[in-house]
Amino acid sequence: MTDKIMLAHGGGGTLMQELINKDIVPAVADGSLFELTDSALLDLPGGRVAFTTDSFVVRPLVFPGGDIGRLAVCGTVNDLAAAGALPVALALGLIIEEGLDMEVLRTMLTSIGSAAREAGVKVVTGDTKVVEKGAANELFINTSGVGVLTGTIEYSVSRIAPGDSVIINGFIGDHGIAVMSARNELNFVSPVESDAAPLGDMVQTILREFGDKVKCMKDPTRGGLAGCLNEMAQNVGFFVDQDSIPLRPAVKGACQMLGLDELTVANEGKMVFIVDSSAEKEVLALLQRHPFGKDAAIIGHIDKRAGLVRMQTALGGERIINPPYGEELPRIC
Repeated sequence: MTDKIMLAHGGGGTLMQELINKDIVPAVADGSLFELTDSALLDLPGGRVAFTTDSFVVRPLVFPGGDIGRLAVCGTVNDLAAAGALPVALALGLIIEEGLDMEVLRTMLTSIGSAAREAGVKVVTGDTKVVEKGAANELFINTSGVGVLTGTIEYSVSRIAPGDSVIINGFIGDHGIAVMSARNELNFVSPVESDAAPLGDMVQTILREFGDKVKCMKDPTRGGLAGCLNEMAQNVGFFVDQDSIPLRPAVKGACQMLGLDELTVANEGKMVFIVDSSAEKEVLALLQRHPFGKDAAIIGHIDKRAGLVRMQTALGGERIINPPYGEELPRIC
């Protein structure tokens, strides 16, 4: 532990979990509202809803395949989708640095509006603050979201059992490498674009057909696939196959060049589904018919080695996949 906050405390890894569990939760937790899921499930007089909030500080503001505006909408919508909720409304908070070009702000607002329409949600309230030059990095955005829970199933890690299958809806690592390429002006032979996408419709398509077969869902953002699987490995273990994990050659090459583990690189348009193995092929086929799931793959299964995430390597060996300690790529979302 340290007596100073570091960038790594926001990276989705071990340091961030320590900060949340040892400092944030004890100070502000209020019963079941702090189960440490991406969205809180609330029982209101009018029905059950999911509620979430997220802040976006990505640098640069624009990167291949997206920008901070699209990212802010997709990130919040996907947190709601992972809870099984139908996203319906967003709140938008803007922290703008003095001196930002008005045209840049207008471009980001246009992107937010376009992404919200694509996701089928409305921006219904918000707040705007301006800080002096040097107090922020051009623009920070906070989005909070509300989604309606249409079914009675609670998609939770507590429902995961040995034998279940692990499915992801496409290539990993695209977002993190796209942002790094823009930040460091890297030119790849095959350009990599961010996968930022609103996944609410895709998830609802799966739940309408196989809701009782889906055990849990999680979007592997900060900390990547490695962080996501380790967060879910509470009472069970994961065993994944390296050759089955969708990975673009350009992303693999970029990770090798930058000294990164592709399993820890952030994603913004991916969802990990834990499903009953009896329905794995049907779920996979339905995912592959959706535009955001055409590259979906079954990447592994659940076993009994609680708390352990293992991977069969391409060379036939086995390695332990640990959660990232901090953040290999700061300011990635």
